[in-house]
Amino acid sequence: MYSELQNLDLKHIWHPCSQMKDYETFPPIVIERGEGVWLYDKQGNRYLDAVSSWWVNLFGHANPRISKAIADQAKKLEHVIFANFTHEPAIHVAKKLVDKTPDGLEKVFFADNGSSAIEVALKMSFQYRAQTGQPNKQRFLTFTNAYHGETLGALSVGAVDLYNKVFAPLLLNAVRAEGPNCYRCPFKEDPSTCDAPCALFVEEQFEKHADTLSAAIIEPLIQIAGGMNMYPPIFLKKLRSLCDKYDVHLIADEIAVGFGRTGTLFACEQADITPDFLCLSKGITGGYLPLSAVLTTNKIYYAFYDDYGTMKAFLHSHSYSGNPLALRAAQEVLSIFEEEQVLEKISVKANLLNKLAHEAFDSLPYVGEYRQTGFVGAIELVADKNSKTPFPSEERIGYQIYKRALKKGILLRPLGNILYFMPPYVISEEEIEWMVETAKQEIVEFFKEKRVGIR
Repeated sequence: MYSELQNLDLKHIWHPCSQMKDYETFPPIVIERGEGVWLYDKQGNRYLDAVSSWWVNLFGHANPRISKAIADQAKKLEHVIFANFTHEPAIHVAKKLVDKTPDGLEKVFFADNGSSAIEVALKMSFQYRAQTGQPNKQRFLTFTNAYHGETLGALSVGAVDLYNKVFAPLLLNAVRAEGPNCYRCPFKEDPSTCDAPCALFVEEQFEKHADTLSAAIIEPLIQIAGGMNMYPPIFLKKLRSLCDKYDVHLIADEIAVGFGRTGTLFACEQADITPDFLCLSKGITGGYLPLSAVLTTNKIYYAFYDDYGTMKAFLHSHSYSGNPLALRAAQEVLSIFEEEQVLEKISVKANLLNKLAHEAFDSLPYVGEYRQTGFVGAIELVADKNSKTPFPSEERIGYQIYKRALKKGILLRPLGNILYFMPPYVISEEEIEWMVETAKQEIVEFFKEKRVGIR
């Protein structure tokens, strides 16, 4: 029996990333409030937000510092056109981002979500080529299992059929290279010691297409939505070198992995590289408000800097670009990083998660691998551990475990048959222990009840 609110929801709302027919038997949970890592529904049940509500929440729900900063800002200025006008939160955030990101990124362009940031970077790269005597460089190189967002440009440089296939006739003609896949490495290498021989696949594509390539785009260290594929920094370092060799821009999509998720403030730091474009969003406001930023170099910026009549300006704009409320939230998030030793605390919690998760999952016959980078951990469920054969997607193993886990009070929204931990940084050691143990119990119980003879 659904509540009145649930019935109204289903009558009027079309939810994202959902087959709405599922909601006939699994109605939306009406959340009333959040506190720390917990979400509370209208009936008083609580759920540990192990996925940071799609990877956006860094410092907990209803964080007092961020809530107060936004409330104070709302009393002064809620929004202002960002062409020919500016405001203090934007100025402070831009300065801090330039100071904290890899050297050489000097200019910040604000947008309002991750997909928009990708569109900005693609368009900037394309227009740069047109304005610097390289009109043939019009294509983009992307990787297998890549995901960069849902708008058409972002989909064009993604490679997950679940999102892309139906829109194929509308998409740009991207070049696709085989990306790193350490769990199923074709070279049988150990990612902790390898020299990223898979970079050869990228160079093959550069050799064929460099004359027409404007930029390569990658998610540094972790391909999140494409299956939590994790790879070592050496691959990024080699990619940067190849981009330099073949005159191809490098776009680093740190929308999901930025702001400490990989253990450093930005993932590119671990490879000691500077991309030509760095795309940021999600955690930038601590999960409060939509905002994104694209950082780039002075070299690229000055290719657009000219008299108006040359028509070289970058004329991309969104109504809410540079929104003061979102930027005040971002300003507070960056201050929290500076003042509360966040990265040091994350490191301790990540080590605990890694230890507990390996103890919990390594011996299970239907867990092919537990892998972790920074404070992001992933459990890959497989039908055959020896051959690494995945479960058929139509069985929806991950989805079934997700539904069970909600009844025990943990939000583990899967990526296919991969369950993962990406909790807010404020999670306590006791909550980490409970999260891992509860996830294990639900996985074990599911297979005990539903599956037999798994090898």
